[in-house]
Amino acid sequence: MAVRKSFLLRVPPELHAALEKWAADELRSVNGQIEYLLAQAVKDAGRTARPFPAAPNDGAPQEES
Repeated sequence: MAVRKSFLLRVPPELHAALEKWAADELRSVNGQIEYLLAQAVKDAGRTARPFPAAPNDGAPQEES
């Protein structure tokens, strides 16, 4: 398994509540949702030349190939 970097992230309670709801709607943990959003933002900004390793599945539905 790939090594993952841990760090503390402080967010206002209102933002955390919104992230909790959004994560629940997409069947992810809050951590998984934040990781997904950050990876998408980095990809959309063209800041990486290669894809990130897949995050562990938090129960989110898998896209069919």
